Amino acid sequence: MDQNTLEEQSKQATRERVTATPQGVVRTALVVLALCFTLAVLGRGLSESFTVFLKPISENFGWDRAQVVSIYSLTWLVSGLTAPLVGRLFDHSGPRIVYALGLLLLGSAFLIASHAQSLWQFQLSIGLCVGIGVAFIGNVPNSILLGRWFGPKLPTAMAVVYSAMGGGVLALLPASQLLIDHLGWRETYQLFGFAALGLLVPLMLLPWRLFASGSPQIAKKTDPDFVDHGWTLPSAMRHHAFWALFSTFFFTAVGMYAIAAQIVAYLIDAGFPPLQAATAWGFSGIVLVFGMLGVSALDGLIGRRPSVLLSYAISILGIFLLWLLQYSANFLLLTGFVVCFGSMMGSRGPLITATAMKIFGGKRVGTIYGTISIGSGLGSAFGSWSGGLIHDATHGYNALLAFALASVVLGMIPFLVVPALRR
Repeated sequence: MDQNTLEEQSKQATRERVTATPQGVVRTALVVLALCFTLAVLGRGLSESFTVFLKPISENFGWDRAQVVSIYSLTWLVSGLTAPLVGRLFDHSGPRIVYALGLLLLGSAFLIASHAQSLWQFQLSIGLCVGIGVAFIGNVPNSILLGRWFGPKLPTAMAVVYSAMGGGVLALLPASQLLIDHLGWRETYQLFGFAALGLLVPLMLLPWRLFASGSPQIAKKTDPDFVDHGWTLPSAMRHHAFWALFSTFFFTAVGMYAIAAQIVAYLIDAGFPPLQAATAWGFSGIVLVFGMLGVSALDGLIGRRPSVLLSYAISILGIFLLWLLQYSANFLLLTGFVVCFGSMMGSRGPLITATAMKIFGGKRVGTIYGTISIGSGLGSAFGSWSGGLIHDATHGYNALLAFALASVVLGMIPFLVVPALRR
């Protein structure tokens, strides 16, 4: 018996000991959940921090809003297009490689951006590399990994991880503004780069074989209502539910990111000081946690479709309050906007994810869900880019907000008319 075989047997024995009791399984599942949450906080926070960098970079180089926002748009376009590749790589190579590549790309991207002198260099680093890096530590690998540990409780687990978007915004937006004020935007990017690369070593030392193995109980236990219909990507793409979920992801992302990309700049233009604007939008991270968990809890109480539609109604109210802010920059309206719009920013994600995995469950669910997620990336890119163009063309925000409102309404229509999503 060779050394490799002995090592494999030893690792297998360790996994069996760790998951031999229900307490061990729960403990490991919570560790995996905490890890996914932490990676999501890092990825989302670093990517959304660009909303704080937008003004200083624009002023440094004299670029118009559409040019600078194109960097942010490219981030989400690439992130969405990369999602199916992430699902396939996860199945082939496991979570260790996927997450490590994500951190490597993020760290390298920010170090390159700290020396950028032209628009294409920002598009290559912050746009392309950060977009791929976020996809590699984002919702697609997290949902696959958590599905192995939480099974039917995946919507709740994903609600916790999706709330990381708020945690990342809360932690890194005000911190980014403070660092930019004291160090400058180039030095802040350098700090981000070194921090991401520094996390590679502890990440690689984690017990990934154990994490990737999943819960023995879930592996043995199946949902009595589940039937594996042998879905493949081509067969899923011929089903109306695939395109309904895709369009929901796309139009919702268009509406939300048309606004999100320029939120800090909007609040500054409305009369709020830069740090206050960044901090206010950062506090959306707190309400987002309650929004995520609240909508997921309502899913079990009143059903998925009413929960999703209610979340859209609250988002629409948030857009209306944001429109009022440009005419009356007061704390009450700002608080109302942050609570309504911020709490629903991505709150539908866990339910849409769970819906996709329920409809298309089977061996290819990672690839299918990853492809559906392209809609979110395309929508985020198109929304933020279009928002920049609309702002430059109108020199204001009214047309931009009308565009965002119409897109959000289009995003909720599939849950009103598509049979598979009305159940």
